[in-house]
Amino acid sequence: MGYLVLGLVLFLGVHSVRIVADGWRTQTRARLGEMPWKGLYSLVSAVGLAFIVWGYGLARQQPVVLWVPPIGMRHAAALLTLIAFVLLAATYVPRNALQARLHHPMVLGVKVWALAHLLSNGNLADVLLFGSFLLWAALSFRAARQRDRAQGTVYAAGSAAGTAAAVVVGAVAWAGFAFWGHAWLIGVAPLGR
Repeated sequence: MGYLVLGLVLFLGVHSVRIVADGWRTQTRARLGEMPWKGLYSLVSAVGLAFIVWGYGLARQQPVVLWVPPIGMRHAAALLTLIAFVLLAATYVPRNALQARLHHPMVLGVKVWALAHLLSNGNLADVLLFGSFLLWAALSFRAARQRDRAQGTVYAAGSAAGTAAAVVVGAVAWAGFAFWGHAWLIGVAPLGR
């Protein structure tokens, strides 16, 4: 469990700098330069992610069961992860109403993804992993909205075509991951086969 915790501290820690020390982040980025800052940020993120994957894999070998979720939670998780994939797609598809309305769909997607996995998994490692991401996403979304208000950020209006594209791209990506990718990468077939 220690590797999982270390990974979460590194990965979510570097992703929390803007939440807890935005001024320091801005000054350090200016002092180091854009590319060195991004390189350092990416390196710490990658190391953290590697520890998360490794630690979670080790923790799954000797699970500590806190509760057994009802079967119906799998269906709720499937629906919620579909929403999370659509929100993730809305981050990258230009001029869609989801981004225009929600402003930070990626962070909301992480929040929904983490909640889905908390509902459908009851092991200690799951609670630690997905609970940490849920807490981070909630704090990150709040901080991002506060920055938007302080800076007077205005988001471009979405179009029907952009919104439809975000929904289709998200749904197709979700289907590919739910039916094949999750079992291949994680070793669990969430929708069964």
